[in-house]
Amino acid sequence: MGAAQRRGSDTKAEIRAVALELFTEQGYEATSLREIAERLGVTKAALYYHFPSKEDIVRSLFTEHLAALDELVSWARTQPPGPELRVQVIDRMIDMASEQKPPIMRFALANHHLLRDLRPDRENVLERLNALYASLTGPDASVEEALRIRMALLSVHFAFHAAQDLDATDQQITDAARSIAYLLNPPTGTGDPAPSPTTATTH
Repeated sequence: MGAAQRRGSDTKAEIRAVALELFTEQGYEATSLREIAERLGVTKAALYYHFPSKEDIVRSLFTEHLAALDELVSWARTQPPGPELRVQVIDRMIDMASEQKPPIMRFALANHHLLRDLRPDRENVLERLNALYASLTGPDASVEEALRIRMALLSVHFAFHAAQDLDATDQQITDAARSIAYLLNPPTGTGDPAPSPTTATTH
């Protein structure tokens, strides 16, 4: 990726983050592109260059999520299969979810009617997860073995949805999601308990 392309990617990420803040603070309908540009400290024309509409920003949020899943699937396919890879994928999915899910989840809860028409990932997330499962379990895996990793990854994917009414911080939800996923698919080793969330390896 060239320097100009990387700067463009960084700018889009910043726009998405600021837009989510404003959408959550004052509502999607009440937020204008002008306000997003002002919060960013850029001209409205500069914002239009990356996102001509608020709808484009929302679509980009979920497209980004699909791209991150694609990257994870591609990486998993290059790794030696086995229990260690499964734990690494769990950790990577948790890291990905903790970075993306909290602000997106808050926005989704406040604007569920909007997302029915704008989300591009309704069918595609399951497709990515199925590709990930195929990378982690061979044809000789037992039903329990295959189900354990599937349930572990699904528990991570839906953790912030399930925690929407809990009085908990994003970090507490992330830590709990990691512990639950480890219960379903324990890290290999000497039989010691799964690593605590604060000491688990970050990739």
